[in-house]
Amino acid sequence: MSNSKTHILIFPYPAQGHMLALLDLTHQLALQTTLTITIIITPKNLSILNPLLTTHPNTIQTLILPFPSHPKIPSGVENVRELGNKGNYPFINALSNLQNPIIQWFQTHHNPPVVLISDFFLGWTHQLATRLSIPRISFYSTRVFLISVFNSCWRNPLLFQSQEVVQFSDIHGTPSFKRDHLPSAFRRYIESDPESEFVKESFISNAESWGFVINTFRALEGPYLDQIQAQLGNRRVFAVGPLGYYNRIRVGDDPDDRPEVLRWLDRWDEEGSVLYICFGSQKLLKREQMEALAFGLERSGTRFVWVVKVPSKEEQIEEGYGLVPEGFEDRVSGRGFVVKGWAPQEAILGHRVVGGFLSHCGWNSVLEAVVAGVGILGWPMEADQFVNARLLVEDMGIAVRVCEGEDSVPDPDELGRVISGVMSEDSPQKRRAKLMKEEAVGAALNFTIDACNSSFNIRHRKKGLLGF
Repeated sequence: MSNSKTHILIFPYPAQGHMLALLDLTHQLALQTTLTITIIITPKNLSILNPLLTTHPNTIQTLILPFPSHPKIPSGVENVRELGNKGNYPFINALSNLQNPIIQWFQTHHNPPVVLISDFFLGWTHQLATRLSIPRISFYSTRVFLISVFNSCWRNPLLFQSQEVVQFSDIHGTPSFKRDHLPSAFRRYIESDPESEFVKESFISNAESWGFVINTFRALEGPYLDQIQAQLGNRRVFAVGPLGYYNRIRVGDDPDDRPEVLRWLDRWDEEGSVLYICFGSQKLLKREQMEALAFGLERSGTRFVWVVKVPSKEEQIEEGYGLVPEGFEDRVSGRGFVVKGWAPQEAILGHRVVGGFLSHCGWNSVLEAVVAGVGILGWPMEADQFVNARLLVEDMGIAVRVCEGEDSVPDPDELGRVISGVMSEDSPQKRRAKLMKEEAVGAALNFTIDACNSSFNIRHRKKGLLGF
């Protein structure tokens, strides 16, 4: 045992925005030669780990467990992206049934883990860590401000759900939001519903964690970091953002494998002249929204790359989701590029000719845009996106809102004007974004394992003092 490497257990939440950030942190930890890491994963999510397992074949192992059945989760579904935000409550409840298999594995391991790092959507793992007699660290793939909002909401959910406009007097700046703009995971709560009550207790359990690792950085959220550190007293709060390396190793640098969209961007010379449009891996747009966005892009006269998630025939007919309007690609030929399916977002945003990002304001996308130094046109729709948009527009000044809400439809003429304004060479959003890029890159460079060694330590009764 004395010669064994320090063993860390990682438990990601199976949703794209959550997983990639925690896998990036896992990569950073795996660079330590004194560590061995096990990632808890279900079979159909295993392929997401392939780049990480290939990069660290001798350091990272997997604990593959069958996905627990649940009446609201179709057979074969193991990732939230297949159900959307409505799947979070069933997923959180279903995954809690992995507790006993994890304990059995732990008890028979020759070198069991000394710490559990798990996603904040898996707050119930605090009880798991307690049963294993090891510390649990909550990993937040999102921002500090959202943690404060969640903490306030879960303390008195019925009060916050009863107000049309909610003011958070206990948060820096006393921000206020429409009730419908609060995080989706909170708004779905139903009092006395067993599934909802478990989710509520799971989120509340996060506050009992040994430490908190958050994908943010001080220049972006300094006042909110100061406040939460003060609230938690001597509790361990670590801002480790902006994370993002995992996406880079997925794309790769082989010129022969360079995606067509990047080769298309290479054709242009004017720096910052291309707008990138993407609404994440889950979001489909309704037919009217697709048409308004397409017409707005036409009228803007701006070069663009538009990543489109294509709905199934059933989704088109029964739910009204739309396709790229007929004839649109011909009309914008030469200045527009439509990608149907996945695209290497970080590589696109980092391309020298990309200067703007029309985004749903998901946190991973926000950080990638900040690191790239591009102006943001925000269209928050659900989840934490309204909270994030407030930071970008009101606190940071690197974004403008072009629309709000998952059912709203922008005016094409106004959208075209806003796009043209933000994409102009001297727009205030672009200028501010370039300054924030310097802060973000500096924060990323400062987050090294050496820096972690000096402060990110835990004491375990069997292992003594450990440093990550």
